[in-house]
Amino acid sequence: MQVALWVLATVLMLAAASYQERTGPTYPVHGEIDVNGQAVPYSLPRSETTTRDLRIALPDPGPGATGRVIYRRYPTDEPFTTVPMRRESPSAGSPTLVAVLPAQPPAGKLEYRVEIETPSGTVRVPAEKGAGEGARMIVMRYKDPVPIPLLIAHVSCMFFAMLFGMRAALGALVRPRGVARLAWISLGLMTVGGLILGPFVQKHAFGAYWTGIPWGWDLTDNKTLIMWLAWAGACAVLWKTRRHVRTPRSARAAVVLGAMVMTAVYLIPHSFKGSQLDYAQLDRGVPAEKAVETGH
Repeated sequence: MQVALWVLATVLMLAAASYQERTGPTYPVHGEIDVNGQAVPYSLPRSETTTRDLRIALPDPGPGATGRVIYRRYPTDEPFTTVPMRRESPSAGSPTLVAVLPAQPPAGKLEYRVEIETPSGTVRVPAEKGAGEGARMIVMRYKDPVPIPLLIAHVSCMFFAMLFGMRAALGALVRPRGVARLAWISLGLMTVGGLILGPFVQKHAFGAYWTGIPWGWDLTDNKTLIMWLAWAGACAVLWKTRRHVRTPRSARAAVVLGAMVMTAVYLIPHSFKGSQLDYAQLDRGVPAEKAVETGH
């Protein structure tokens, strides 16, 4: 039974990790376009660091094809800028069409799309919603570099917190022994990963330690706080009933509730409704670090 519960908790944790990666607003846009009957795969970025320009590359669709990238700062009503794509033919590998978009300050965003001109017509990437201005755009965000060890520690703590939390909830449902220890481990990892390391990650990336309640509406910060409060409440109930020989029903229910809140939090895409540079303020001369808003 113990092994089965750990396996199920691990599967739930890995599923949450995969979901977070694939649904977040920085996950690349993947797909295929049809150029003269040939399927051309693409992967277009939605995140870049402020230390370098954004490189956009597509496999070369073939002779007679040219490309361009149309972009502007987001969200603004300024005119779109067009950048022609150049053909690169590396000594090893397939030729590509490449364009470079300018780097932006932290939390700055660009919206863009790619247009491929072929003998049979124009192909837009991603596919259009409709004609003209209805064409779909990709929104990408810049952030300052985050030290890799810090990022790994933060992510590891958060997902191991989920692993132990899910295991505690499964134990509360079918085998109460050891639930308190697992719940406290989950809360400890959540505290370190979400409330200590998380703010340092955000400080490196966007220049602020905390942009959730009470100072802002950053959804990542706020959902971390809500999840932590749910588990802190569960652990408080466990502490209050610690002298019981077996974990009472009220404490088990609190642990299951904490896991339910955690699941709901992990179903919200990471970095959704986060920091966003206000270009109107930036253009008025406000320093970039003071022109960042949250909840976008």
